[in-house]
Amino acid sequence: MRILVVGGGMGGTIFANHLARRIHHEMKTGKARITMLSASHEHVYQPGWLYVAMGRATPDELVREQQSLLEPGIEFHVDPVEEFHLAENHVKCKSGKVHEYDLIVISTGSRALPEKIPGLKENSINCYTAENAVEFFKQLSDFKGGRIVVTVGLPHKCPMIPLEITFAMHDFIKDRGLLDKTEFYYTYPIGRVHSLENVAKWAAPEFDRMGIKYETLFNMKEVDGKNAQVLSEEGGAVKYDLLVAVPPHKGQEVIEKNGLGENGWIPTNRSSLHMEGEHGKNVLVLGDTTNLPISKAGSTAHFEAEVAAENVAAVIKMGRPVRSYDGKVFCFIEAGKDRATYAMFDYKTPPQPKAPTGAVHAFKMSYNKLYWATARGLL
Repeated sequence: MRILVVGGGMGGTIFANHLARRIHHEMKTGKARITMLSASHEHVYQPGWLYVAMGRATPDELVREQQSLLEPGIEFHVDPVEEFHLAENHVKCKSGKVHEYDLIVISTGSRALPEKIPGLKENSINCYTAENAVEFFKQLSDFKGGRIVVTVGLPHKCPMIPLEITFAMHDFIKDRGLLDKTEFYYTYPIGRVHSLENVAKWAAPEFDRMGIKYETLFNMKEVDGKNAQVLSEEGGAVKYDLLVAVPPHKGQEVIEKNGLGENGWIPTNRSSLHMEGEHGKNVLVLGDTTNLPISKAGSTAHFEAEVAAENVAAVIKMGRPVRSYDGKVFCFIEAGKDRATYAMFDYKTPPQPKAPTGAVHAFKMSYNKLYWATARGLL
């Protein structure tokens, strides 16, 4: 069986490594082959950009060579796919090379699009790339007081990042003795401070305790940089001295161009992770690329990849899959420099965040180092 993995992020990497271990014999004897196509030779631990933005990590700590993370026997090419020909079971890459497959795994991720909101890109900071995170740190370090506004677009990658950014900045400002000169103002698009109800019920009292003001039902319409204010679809206007954005996201452009899914999200079966539709039988979709009603988070891609790899191995060895994906997600929530909690949930069970502790924070910081073992499929 020829297995083609498109995308070298968390989902694709964990899938390929888990599968390679499970079908080592079949790969050795030539009965199976795994090929990965990526747009970059680098693999990035994206949740770490928050720590760069706070001056607690440097960009190089979050990057590894993708080839070094892959199991022996996985064929790797930096050659992004430009055309998906699912009816003919092949893709065409930027180089012009065509790769045929028996099974394709699409895990191309998502992209932040601050430019979707007029004025947002030019007048705000965010932490979704290395460059953005470094600029975030510079502007936050230069901040001497005033109003910091957090504004959020939907959908976005990493469900907890609006809360985490706010808590982390509060500590940053407090450590610099500027808390009495700073007002934090948090906005959110729906009628509570987070999309997950129980997370919102936990977070709102935390905001109240810290003196963080918030406004819900605030959907960004545009940013008026000249007058330093964010305008909402609901007719509101919020003044800022420093504007921190969680921009709206889309799937990758190649998914849209190939007509695989609106806004770059591929319609995906919530249990089997196969693409919905005529050609879905030999197409698996992982991570942010799916349109599943579950958070776009690294752990989502991780748990999906494990299920998918186990099923593909079972099909190769026994002729049928053995597991269903249950929507499992696990998200750490940084609640300040030395405290954290978590949200664990699935399709049927909502999260129940507990009071933040130093122990959970320590575990989160340890995981930042252990991530590379996770990518290798060792954790």
